[in-house]
Amino acid sequence: MTHEARRLILPLVLVNVALIVLLGVRPIATSTILAAYVLALAAIALELVTRVLAARASIEARSEFEHALARKPADWTRPPELVRIERELTLGVASAGHLHMRLLPLLREIATARLGFDTARAPERARAFLGDDVWELLRPDRPAPADRNAPGLTQRQLERCIEALERA
Repeated sequence: MTHEARRLILPLVLVNVALIVLLGVRPIATSTILAAYVLALAAIALELVTRVLAARASIEARSEFEHALARKPADWTRPPELVRIERELTLGVASAGHLHMRLLPLLREIATARLGFDTARAPERARAFLGDDVWELLRPDRPAPADRNAPGLTQRQLERCIEALERA
């Protein structure tokens, strides 16, 4: 039984016990005892109605100040860096120019971070870690594409490169 239910039941029990005792003893007229009983029940009912209405009002109508202070649940958003990298990957597959200018420098930076050394200064060591085909893609002296609007990497080439970077 909840605390609120006890707070409502206790007065009802006390009023009924008082009625029984007073009717048994009859210190005053029965009509006066019954009138006091009805009055006590009305007071308990009035308190109950007041609590219900106050609870409903507090739920339904908060002040503008309370509404302004209430925290709104934050919308879930993807991290901006993740969105940027996804965009670079998509554009690097679509365009050789974007691949050369934006995606390959990002992949080289990732390779340097994953390997723990500058791949441009230790190309043979980087080739040993990454493999020949991934190194050919990431080598810093890779020439610019003749047609910048041509397709960039294939999906499979990109997957192999990412797998090699994850293994490093």
